[in-house]
Amino acid sequence: MTPASDTTPRMNRTICMHFCQAQYYILIQHPMQFRMVVDLAIKENPELFPAKISSGYKMKEIRFSKKMKIKTRRVLVAGVSYTIRPSFVMPYMTGFVEDVESPLFLRKFAVPFWALSHCFGKNPMFWYRLEASLGRNSLLGTTIKSAEHLPRHLSVDEKHTRLLGNKTYIATTAGSGCILGASVSESASEEDLKKAYSVFKKEAACVNPEYRPDTVNTDGWLSTQNAWKKLFPGIAVVSCFLHIFIGIRDRSRKKYKEHFLDVATKLWDCFRAESKRAFSQRVRRLSERCQNTKNKIPEVISDKIKKLKDNLPQFSQAYDFPDAHRTSNMIDRLMQRMDRHLFSTQYFHGTIESANLSIRAWALHENWLQNLLISASLGGLGMGPPNPL
Repeated sequence: MTPASDTTPRMNRTICMHFCQAQYYILIQHPMQFRMVVDLAIKENPELFPAKISSGYKMKEIRFSKKMKIKTRRVLVAGVSYTIRPSFVMPYMTGFVEDVESPLFLRKFAVPFWALSHCFGKNPMFWYRLEASLGRNSLLGTTIKSAEHLPRHLSVDEKHTRLLGNKTYIATTAGSGCILGASVSESASEEDLKKAYSVFKKEAACVNPEYRPDTVNTDGWLSTQNAWKKLFPGIAVVSCFLHIFIGIRDRSRKKYKEHFLDVATKLWDCFRAESKRAFSQRVRRLSERCQNTKNKIPEVISDKIKKLKDNLPQFSQAYDFPDAHRTSNMIDRLMQRMDRHLFSTQYFHGTIESANLSIRAWALHENWLQNLLISASLGGLGMGPPNPL
């Protein structure tokens, strides 16, 4: 397996545009007509192009791919050369989209590479590299193109997985019902989680350098909370209410059924409180009831309720942000699919770099390969290279 040089997306000099394949072969031969199509695309979808292209660009040479038997046009924008690649061709001229979109779609269901090779030809490593190449694009930049669509409220969690048999974690960020960040962390320490979650911050900065979410929902893991407070100072960290219920349910549902049903009912009554004050009052009353020895509430239940009361500000501050995520439901739904994928592929067996490419490619690809490639123009980063040619 060939690891990537870095876990963060590289600067990209390739602009991907939609072209009808039959028309493209004609347009590429006529510079004026080709330029008219590019000008129209710049007007309709400026986010696919370098920002400075609005000041003008210069047509350059045509390059020919012997492998694909196809020509591509180069343009010069503010002294930087870019290649315009048609959307029906895969990055690095590895194949035509119509030939590979079905096999890559099957990878969403964890069909092994050897099976793809058996059914569609090529060798297993060809399909592995093709999938890994998708993971080099920016997750957030490919999904969200405008600053106003960046979510103000996020939900994060770490998916426990294995790399060469060793326990690792996928630091996952979700917003607006989508996975917007997925980076493999070697441990669940604050330092490693901060490094993993910082990839999301860097990608968000490419869309809006001033971006700072209002809230983030976590499961209560202190290292996760501290990592996000350092990445985005001033962010409101909301603890997941659902995890309190799950902690009680898993320890008492069968052994202390009657107590569980009674406390669980009152616990969700607390959740449904319409104001911060009412929520805090209900939690305190429930805690007093559980601590009262006359009620004989088991410790496995009362300890969780006490934990809720002791950390009340982490739960009640969600009332200051009506759209904040009070539970981890959104990210849990997305991570269930991630869990099935990881189990089917038997987790990771290469390097941490190849693991990152694999899970990022999974998070991106659905049955819309051409649209994905167009959305991933410039690697989804929407910015030029660090060193102009």
